[in-house]
Amino acid sequence: MRLLKHRFFLGFAGLALATSTLGACASHPESHAPTAGLTSPRATDARAWRAARRFAPLSFGRIAYVERGAGDAALFLHGAPLNGFQWRGAFDRLCDARRCIAPDFMGLGFSDVPESQPLDAAAQVDMLAALLDSLGVSQVDIVASDSGGAVAQLFLVKFPQRVRTLLLTNCDTEPNSPPPKVMPVIELARAGTLAAATAAWLTDPAMARATFGAAAFQNPGILTPEVLATYAEPLVSTPKRQAQYHAFHTAFVPNPLAGIEAKLLRTNVPVRIVWGQSDDIFPNEDAHYLDRTFPGSRGIRFVPGGKLFFQEENPDIIAEEALRLWKAP
Repeated sequence: MRLLKHRFFLGFAGLALATSTLGACASHPESHAPTAGLTSPRATDARAWRAARRFAPLSFGRIAYVERGAGDAALFLHGAPLNGFQWRGAFDRLCDARRCIAPDFMGLGFSDVPESQPLDAAAQVDMLAALLDSLGVSQVDIVASDSGGAVAQLFLVKFPQRVRTLLLTNCDTEPNSPPPKVMPVIELARAGTLAAATAAWLTDPAMARATFGAAAFQNPGILTPEVLATYAEPLVSTPKRQAQYHAFHTAFVPNPLAGIEAKLLRTNVPVRIVWGQSDDIFPNEDAHYLDRTFPGSRGIRFVPGGKLFFQEENPDIIAEEALRLWKAP
């Protein structure tokens, strides 16, 4: 186990170096004043999120999701190894403006799917379409992070009529998927050791913050034992879930976005790019690439100091930018 922890440390250190109840409901850096009327409600905690979790019985399996609010729907797509809990702060701030829906991807979070179920990005797209159908949702505003951003781009080109707007944060692009600095994690998944290394977070939160946390968060202290348990426990709970956690990662090789650029160039959906400026897993050039590629780009907002999962630390920024995008003509 000590060797395994060391290998996991090297993987995420390589990324870093080479790179409560539910609350009330440009191609260059920009700065903004807070959006008028945006409130800062009490933060949703893991217990409240767990109580709100529902399961949709689909042909893919039992898909976990949390839903809050009413009206036009917004679909929030999380990164890896997270789950929909990543978006709790955004839900608190946006549920008065949208019917917010945050599913857990197959192979991550609390979704429970058969062993034979494919977990690649294309399968995730089809699952999301089926989930929206089951919820009676025909069209969504998508907010996406990390590998969820790859799925969002694939969803857009397959179901363009179902996407009103797209807000992309640090995520895969065709030239950078999977990013080289994530390959150590994929190699652990290939070796069948990623789940055991992730399980170590549950007994050694300080190690988790020093490795994964330092690579992906500006303030790793956000990864409290409660938060780490919400993310890690479902991934390592059974041998089946461990194998699916590995399969989720290995499915990102080869590049799931290969050939997508020509299709994105033909889209006309309004797109806003909000990017953690200090992320070197998905560096700033990826944001500029998306800005050049989407004809409907509304430009980039860089978040100083932000890393891969800045969305969890800065839900006010996500809410401000989402509301501006949704209100834009």
